Amino acid sequence: MPLKDKRHSSITSSDQELVLSSLERDQLAGLKKHLIPRRHLGGLEKFVLWSLRIYLIFMMAVVVYQVWIGTH
Repeated sequence: MPLKDKRHSSITSSDQELVLSSLERDQLAGLKKHLIPRRHLGGLEKFVLWSLRIYLIFMMAVVVYQVWIGTH
């Protein structure tokens, strides 16, 4: 690697700030956006999440029933 390439390979925080300040708004948003991969859940974690989903559906049914009874 030539000396010129080595000098440009180290980027300081002031260089990053200069580049970020010169970007347009949509370019900055695109630069900041990075994808986070999905996490693989274990058996207990899946059980807890499905239990919460079932509880939520049950409680929604209870609320709908109470509103139905309250209006009649």
